[in-house]
Amino acid sequence: MNNYDIIIIGSGPGGYRTAAYAAQHGMSVTIIERAEAGGTCLNSGCIPTKALCHDAELAALGVHACFAAMMQRKQAIVEQLRGGVEQLMQQPGITFVRGTARLKDRHTVVVNVSEEGGGACSADASFTAPHIIIATGSRAKMPPIDGIGIEGVVTSTELLSIDRQPQRLVIIGAGVIGLEFANIFRSLGSEVTVIEFQKECLPAMDGDIAKRLRKLLEKRGVEFSMQSGVQSITRDGCLHVSYQKKGKEVTVDADLVLVATGRAANVEGLGLEDAGVECDRRGIVVNPDTFETNVSGIYAIGDVNGRQMLAHAATYQGLRVVNHILGRKDDINLDIMPAAVFTQPEAACVGLTEEQLKEASTIFTTHKGYYRSNGKALAINETEGIVKLFTDEQDRILGCHILGAHASDMVQEVATLMNRQGTLQQLRDTVHIHPTLSEILTELT
Repeated sequence: MNNYDIIIIGSGPGGYRTAAYAAQHGMSVTIIERAEAGGTCLNSGCIPTKALCHDAELAALGVHACFAAMMQRKQAIVEQLRGGVEQLMQQPGITFVRGTARLKDRHTVVVNVSEEGGGACSADASFTAPHIIIATGSRAKMPPIDGIGIEGVVTSTELLSIDRQPQRLVIIGAGVIGLEFANIFRSLGSEVTVIEFQKECLPAMDGDIAKRLRKLLEKRGVEFSMQSGVQSITRDGCLHVSYQKKGKEVTVDADLVLVATGRAANVEGLGLEDAGVECDRRGIVVNPDTFETNVSGIYAIGDVNGRQMLAHAATYQGLRVVNHILGRKDDINLDIMPAAVFTQPEAACVGLTEEQLKEASTIFTTHKGYYRSNGKALAINETEGIVKLFTDEQDRILGCHILGAHASDMVQEVATLMNRQGTLQQLRDTVHIHPTLSEILTELT
């Protein structure tokens, strides 16, 4: 029997950062991973996608992009960072085990150790700890569409491994994943069609920002079909995607179809029922403050709890869990969660949207600023953009939504201030470097 202070199942951003943090505070940790170190984010999500976004941006500026070279660069980046995570997992206090984990009870995890390595562990090793953290992430959610399993219909994971650029790409879903890939492949010259069931893309983002981004992508040649439900996918030489729009059936041809209709928590095969851990349709049910499940000592962080499917959310949820175990107080505010879409231009947000404020009957003031009035934006030819910021009656910032170059960086500044209950006037009173895009934040009207 291997006894530790904490067992972590999954080595994505939530898992490996939590393991390192716990070890730094003197705890013994075993972290179990059945696939590649780094999880979805590093291997088939955030990192490889952003590498391609960068190359697509260069292509949009007229720099020749060799698709094979792009994919090779992407893979080199992934392998370099994966090696870094594996090295991090070798630090004192951490035991990294490759294998498939299953809960036996509230304190025991049984691991079928892979042949690739598990140290001195046997083929079926048992680990015990007073605290178990489940960080198994999520997978692509496949909707019930006739023909969705045929060759050429892929998720983002498979799309990141293709060796040939598709001439015609159809994307089902206009969320973050769908729009980022639409931006990438359109920049490379592919014909891109996005089919979305909802009225607007990016339903979690401010409606005005989402609409503006869609219009900009349309100007660049991305075809959108909103309020459309895909009925079937067939193959006859090429792929045929049939969908209903306003009572009419439409068919579009494709060389490749990307399914980007959301993600589902990885809860299968974990033995949750043996340990008595409760799940719902989103994932593992947790306390929203401590991320402890209904079983004392068992926690779930990141995508697997279905609360905030963002890599950085998983990281900070994990830090909160360790602090809770150690009895340490922290200032992490998980209600203020910035997010971004790395299209061209970027879209980013933090806090409440205009729709949410209106629905809650909140009294608020809207402040706006435009990239076209900013000197740096003009200098770098990035004049397409808008900043929307909402304040309450005490001038405290309730939310900020940006469409434009470096939106993710600018939103982060606002998120920092919101974590300190900051006001718009305090933002205006903060000296900003000239010339920078962030000066737009000080000139909102």
